[in-house]
Order: sequence, then structure tokens, then C-alpha cells
Amino acid sequence: MSTTIDFPTLFSPLNVGSMRLKNRIFSSGHDTVMVNDGEITDQLIAYHRARAAGGAGLIVMQVAGIHESARYTSHVLMINEDSCIPAYQRLADVVHEYDCKLISQIFHPGREIMESQDGALPVALAPSAVPNERFHVMPHAIDVELLGEIIDGYASGALRLKKAGLDGVEVVASHGYLPAQFLNPHINRRDDDYGGSLHNRMRMLRETVEAVRAAVGTDFVVGVRISADERTFDATAEDDVLEVCRILDADGLIDYLSVTEGTSASVSGSTHIVAPMKFEAAYTAPSAARVKKQVTVPVFVAGRINQPHEAEMVLAAEQADACAMTRALICDPDMPAKADTHRADEIRACIACNQACIGHFHMGYPISCIQRPETGRELQYGTLLAAVMPKRIMIVGAGPAGMKAAVVAAQRGHRVSLYEGTGRMGGQVLLAERLPHRAEFGGAATNLIAEVKRLDIDVHTRVTVDADLVHRERPDVVIVATGATPYRPELELDDEALPVYGAWDVITTNAADLPKGKIVVADWRCDWTGLGVAELIARSGGRRVTLCVNGYAAGETIQQYTRNSMLGAVYEANVDIVTSVRLYGADEDTVYLQNTLTAQPVIVEEAAALVLAVGHRQQDSLYRELKASGVEVHAIGDCLSPRTVEEATLEGLKVAAAL
Repeated sequence: MSTTIDFPTLFSPLNVGSMRLKNRIFSSGHDTVMVNDGEITDQLIAYHRARAAGGAGLIVMQVAGIHESARYTSHVLMINEDSCIPAYQRLADVVHEYDCKLISQIFHPGREIMESQDGALPVALAPSAVPNERFHVMPHAIDVELLGEIIDGYASGALRLKKAGLDGVEVVASHGYLPAQFLNPHINRRDDDYGGSLHNRMRMLRETVEAVRAAVGTDFVVGVRISADERTFDATAEDDVLEVCRILDADGLIDYLSVTEGTSASVSGSTHIVAPMKFEAAYTAPSAARVKKQVTVPVFVAGRINQPHEAEMVLAAEQADACAMTRALICDPDMPAKADTHRADEIRACIACNQACIGHFHMGYPISCIQRPETGRELQYGTLLAAVMPKRIMIVGAGPAGMKAAVVAAQRGHRVSLYEGTGRMGGQVLLAERLPHRAEFGGAATNLIAEVKRLDIDVHTRVTVDADLVHRERPDVVIVATGATPYRPELELDDEALPVYGAWDVITTNAADLPKGKIVVADWRCDWTGLGVAELIARSGGRRVTLCVNGYAAGETIQQYTRNSMLGAVYEANVDIVTSVRLYGADEDTVYLQNTLTAQPVIVEEAAALVLAVGHRQQDSLYRELKASGVEVHAIGDCLSPRTVEEATLEGLKVAAAL
């Protein structure tokens, strides 16, 4: 047993087949988009090195395609040829330096094809020709000969990974991928030995496990990942999933089961692949507990386990034997080491915003974190160099951009003074956290504030900085992070027009103060602001909301799982949504809009008030004045151009790292 007092179960060792883990924290398989032509890159090795060095007991690598038909994205790792072995060996050697174990997922997506390799759509495969709702794919039914090839691919891929020095493999039978498609009677409509009864439907998975075990022997870990609840309209029955787990365990060929929830196949189910902050911490633990009661092998669990105390509770309650803390490790790779050395209050907690992790993946960019832009950029910013000549740095604005710049500059040895015009650091994060289901977003400010305080940075609140103050203080460098103010477009409003409010006014005061009746929310940005304000008003009582968006969908600029979660909440609140419109004007009870595609008028009648969520304008007058006077000055964040927390912290990092 570990001598750690704070989290005794979390930091106790665990035997998994031939592998012994030093603790119960692991990073579950997740795509990183740090792949070149199907192979591991230096960027990916640096990424995993950071998590191994930070104290994780196990890293489960992202999916590796086992057959040419398994290329579900243009940046998937492939293990169908021996040429993959040297790069995997390099990665294994790096991870093992830190007494961290390394497993790779082995994978076939079936019909879950996300994108083309070259612009031409591929032929997707499935047990039967049943379409996918999310990607709108009609697959080709796999014949028995091709299925045999695919099963052989799992086995030969696993053997390659063993030769590369990894500790094990994980067969991905979760999230509606190929083995899960065979298990699901709504998708598997075959009338041969692979369809019909549950025994037949799980034949493909059992033959895959048998082939893998025969290839790698008994001294190599073999696990299976499975969705205990697919959370969709055509899910495999939960009792069937439990029976599958019992049978796999009784076969004696697997070393662990990794339990998760959700499916890639539907919009509602896919939300649970990387659940946003609407879902409570460790919400999948009861599913893992049900599996654990049925099997003898260790059970892993994944699903919004962000903090060590949450993991400790799951483990102590014997709901699972190990906890995936994947986004927690993306946000703070040193989280295990901090928890193990009584520094849990220093952990930078994940807020489940999904913007730069899974959000980057869906856009085809290497993953990162809005709170820790160093993630994914370890080769450039993994190690901060001490300043050769420390400077006096004055930072104006204590939102995410200013705080990140202050922290990085102070860590490098510069003398930093941070000025904030209001009484509290945090910037627009303090608005976002007040919206429904968004309270956790406040962590983006709380975590940075804690870092500022730990570094004892000189902070001045309620101080308006002007050029005269800068010239009196005579800093070597000024960083201006003064943010943005709400943009007010020119509107046609008559003398008796209905009242017009800004989104910030509604958030900071009280939605219940708005007039009763129909409230129109004009949303230009199509982000969390319009959706959040619409729900806030709709739930304030006595008000109907019409959300008018200048885009094809409300929330189109935010990560799809977060968007879908917020859209679901808005629909539940009975908000009406009008898409593809631009705001034109209003009179005493009518809001006038224009269709962005046809220029036809769109009229919303019987309106009681209009709320503007139409973007922001940079507050850059101080930057321009200082630049004109010859001061070394840098603009970052919304002061440079109004965007999001992600760009703010990244620019704070870049500027401070270069000084």
C-alpha cells in the first residue's frame, strides 16, 4: 500500500494480468491528431512523455487501425504493417522511463467513418447494411472472408505492438465501433453464424480476443473496452452487455474490462464519448460497478473523473479498479504527482469545455487545452527557459490572457506587475460561469488566479491604467490584455421601439427583470452566449424565447458535444430557434430580420424585448497609444481581436515565453 495519506486507494498498485501498475490513474485512448501518414511523430512522443513524467500509472494510446478499411480519419495510426514497430518502440521506451505502462487500442470503426482520406468517400463496413444516423453512412455488409481478414488484422497488429515493447492491447468494442455493431441486434441483422442470438452476435468479438491471445501469448495484457450503456435510441440492451462481459470473463482470455458509455452512431449517444460539463463527475461509475459485480478481472472506468478525490471515491466504493482521468491529464499532466505529494490544491482542474481537446480533433488539429496551451505543444513550450536578462513587465488586464502572460513571465524570472480595472481577476469567464450548466467554466479563472497567487505576482485591482501611469512606472515591456466590450450594431429602431438589452446585462443582473412575454435573442456569434442566455431567460418564468442566429445552427462555432448538450437543454426549455437570419431593427412589438441566404424579410411579432448577443469589439486604445509613443508593447487576447479563452491563454504563453 502506498504511503500517500490523501488518496490511499488511488495510489495503491494494481495487478492487471502480467502488468503491475504503480497507481490507479490512467489516460484512456483518445485521438491526438499528432500522426503523420499513419505513424507516430516526435510531437506525439513528447505529448505522452509529459503524462508519463507527471505520474500516470498507465497510458492507453489512441486507436490503431488493424486493416486498410479501418482508416476512419485521415490521421489515424495504423499497425497493419511491420514498418510501424520502430516508432512504437521509441514511444514505449520513453514512457517506460517513468515506470508508466503503455497499452494501445486496436481498432476497426466499422460504419463509423468520420472523413475521407482524399475527398472521395470510402466504402464503410458493418455487419449489415444499416445506416449510421450521425455521419449518414450506408455501409456495406461484411462477408465472412473479409471478416476473417479483419480478425487476423487484430491479431497481427497486436503482435507487432508486443514486438515494439508495449505492455498490452485493448480491443475497442465500445462506442458503436465494429465489434459493438456485431453485438447490437438493431445493426446486426445477419442470418449466419454471426447474427441472431447473443451468442452468435458476440462471436466476432470472442474470435477476435481468441486470435489476439493466441498471437501474443499469456505474458502480454489483453483488455476489452465496452460501452455499458450506449445512451441512444437503438442501443444494445444493458443486460446483453453485462452478459457479454460475463462470457468474456469466463473465457479466461482477457485481463481487464474498460467500461465507458455512449456511441459514435447517434448525436445523443456521441455526447458521452467526451461528456461536457453538464454531466456530473464520475457519472459512469454506476455502470462500471454493475460490470464489476459480474466479473473477476479488474474493471476500469472512464467518464468525467477530473479530480483525485473523485477517483478515490469511485475506487474506495469498489465501483472500479482504475480510473481514466484523460482530460484531467490533458489539462494538468502533473496531476498525479501533485496529488501524491500533498499538493492537490495546485492541480489545474479540467472544466470539460471540450474546446481544444476533442474540439481540435474534430477540426483535424492537434489537441490542446484552453487552460494549458502547452499541451500538444510540448516540443515548443514543454520546458520554459529562464530569462537571460529579467525585465520589469507591466501587464494590463487580468483576464485569462493577462493572467497566463503573468504566470509564464514570472516562472521565467521576470518581475511582473498585473493590473486589473475591476475588483476581481477573471475577465469574461466570470460571465460565462453564470449561465445554466456552465458554472464549472469558472475554473478557467479560478485555476489561473491560484497560479498568480502562488507565484506572489504583484496584483493591482481597481486601477485604470493609462499612458501616464505607464510612463511613471517605466516598465521594460507592457503587455496589454484589456479585453473587449459588447458590440452594438447600427439598427433601425423607431422612437417607441421595444427595450433593447445586451447579453452581458442579462447575465450580470437578473433575467427575471426582463419584461414578461416573448423575448427575442439575436445571436451573431453562434456560440455559448446566445444559447446560454436563451436558456437563462426561458427558465426565468413568464417568458417565451425566440433565438435568432446568424448561422445555419445555434452553437455552430462550439464543439459539437457541448453544442448538442446545450441545444438539448434549450429545446427542453421550449426555446424557438430561427436560423440564417441577420438582425435589422425593431419597433414597439416587432423584431425585423433578414434571411442571410435569400435577403427575404423575417419578422418576429409580439416581442416584449430584444437581447443582443452580437459579438464584441476590441478595447485597444491603450495599446495603440503606447505603440505610437515608442513603448515596447504587445497586445494579446480580445484586445488584439475578440475570440475565446483558448486564444487568450495561447497568446499569453507565446508572448511571455518570447520575452
